[in-house]
Amino acid sequence: MQKILNSVCCSNRRRFLRMTAGAAALPAISRFAWAQPYPTRPVRIIVPLAPAGTVDIMARLMGQWLSERLDQQFVIENRSGASTNLGTEAVVRAPPDGYTLLMIDVSAAVNVTLYDKLSFNFIRDIAPVANVVRVPNVIAVHPSFPAKTVPEFIAHAKANPGKISMATAGNGSTSHIFGELFKMMAGVNLVAVPYRGGGPALIDMLSGQVDVIFVPTAASIEYVRAGRLRALAVTSTTRIDALPDLPPVADFVPGYEASSWYGIGAPRNTPAEIIDPAQQGDQRWARRAKNQGAIRRHRRHCIARLAGRFRQGHRRRHRKMGQGHPHGPYQAGVSQSDRLAIEKARRINANG
Repeated sequence: MQKILNSVCCSNRRRFLRMTAGAAALPAISRFAWAQPYPTRPVRIIVPLAPAGTVDIMARLMGQWLSERLDQQFVIENRSGASTNLGTEAVVRAPPDGYTLLMIDVSAAVNVTLYDKLSFNFIRDIAPVANVVRVPNVIAVHPSFPAKTVPEFIAHAKANPGKISMATAGNGSTSHIFGELFKMMAGVNLVAVPYRGGGPALIDMLSGQVDVIFVPTAASIEYVRAGRLRALAVTSTTRIDALPDLPPVADFVPGYEASSWYGIGAPRNTPAEIIDPAQQGDQRWARRAKNQGAIRRHRRHCIARLAGRFRQGHRRRHRKMGQGHPHGPYQAGVSQSDRLAIEKARRINANG
């Protein structure tokens, strides 16, 4: 799954877990009180949605990473209900000691417009710790559904208004908002069916109980590859590396674009000193992701040069430059300096 996430969003993960400087706004706390290393006991990451959805997957990947690097358990706790409001409120009411964190998704921003009387103010009551990742969604249907492309889907929906069910992870979730945006821009009438999370919605999709879902790529890609879901398009403006054959929705619905974002938050007034170790671990992950991106870019550059050198060497019948030589300055079109640069990046990546 980590490999899938890397391929889906490598360009965005360079901003992974950026610190938000807010220590000046925190109350004065004696540094001696926090001299004990953090964490000294298990940390809860509350996921405000049901298991098996994308938010849950992101949290478990994050928890595993932090557990391995901080030698302490990061336990995932699912508290679904009220479109993530129940789980969010649990974190708002938790002690600001760094042992209760919140996995955040777009719903946190959407709910402000859907609910008039929330018992908390998200911007005020949740301190931002990290920006994790941005992921596009996929429009997916059951394999038995008659449409195989977005134009066919739109035509079928217009011929059957109000008869096509659209699974969502709950009112205000990305699958709901992205679907509503599609309905508005494509001029179709789909019936939204809310669930308590992306996992339950996917289960009914796989069994054919509902017709279509706007599901995050990370949660659906294995089902798409196995043929258990038929993907029609991605909601990003361009194709993605993980599913290169899928066109963007914007090719058929001009101007359409939607993507999910995820992050980590803590109760307000959580001292910066408490979460510094976690942030440092996250920054190492960010550096590793950045180095991996640099290696990929360098490899693409080398491949492009290889093609040119091969053509040039072929014309000049220069075997060492055109085809590479095991002991020469060019091996597969990559010079000695190129190889040293790649190896240096790999070492930095391994130590990150």
